[in-house]
Amino acid sequence: MQILKCLIVDDEALARKLLEEYILNIPFLELIGTSKNAFEAIEFLQENQVDLMFLDIQMPGMTGTKFLESLINKPNVIFVTAYSNFAVESYELNVIDYLMKPVSLERFTKSALKALERFKPKNKEVIQLEESETKEYIFVNVEYALVKITLDDITHVEGLKDYIKIYIIDRVHPILTKSTLKGFEEKLPSKNFSRVHKSFIVNINLIESIKAQRIKIGQYEIPISETNYDALMKTLL
Repeated sequence: MQILKCLIVDDEALARKLLEEYILNIPFLELIGTSKNAFEAIEFLQENQVDLMFLDIQMPGMTGTKFLESLINKPNVIFVTAYSNFAVESYELNVIDYLMKPVSLERFTKSALKALERFKPKNKEVIQLEESETKEYIFVNVEYALVKITLDDITHVEGLKDYIKIYIIDRVHPILTKSTLKGFEEKLPSKNFSRVHKSFIVNINLIESIKAQRIKIGQYEIPISETNYDALMKTLL
């Protein structure tokens, strides 16, 4: 069985104690250390190999996000925090998960399993299959002709009643075709595309940043609706 060596970094003693108890319940997790702040954690990481770090964000001296940004060799990280306003920043730091205090054992276990997936080796057949899946394409009707579009090249799609605009990488003007946004969404792989607004679908693989509920992809800024924001964060994190 794969065993993940864990470090807890949190300035609250009760929070550390709870995480310690949860780790003891997970057979593939092994607690090798705890730190009360980022500076203790830096010292620990210099002397120990850590697979997974449970990291608080609001800590005295240095926040968890600043601490993680400062590391050259970053371990896999799960944020555990009482604050929800760091979710977008955590996505940009490529953390495994974002847990809100108080954390239940069920939610903690789900997050731990998510971390374990990152350590599972992929065989060549799986890698080849994933590579072939990225080369999918569709045909759409454009002015009485069928036009081939590679899915990976789609940045986003905008709905306009009975028509949609399909925006393509390195193409100045979008492709206009007759279709509903819902109908076109059903043709797209859900692992790569997400409905973020009643009028927009985005290619999540091409998202550069998210700020103030707006997605940036190249020169475009796409709005995220309140109803779709949480679903998008769960997909990304």
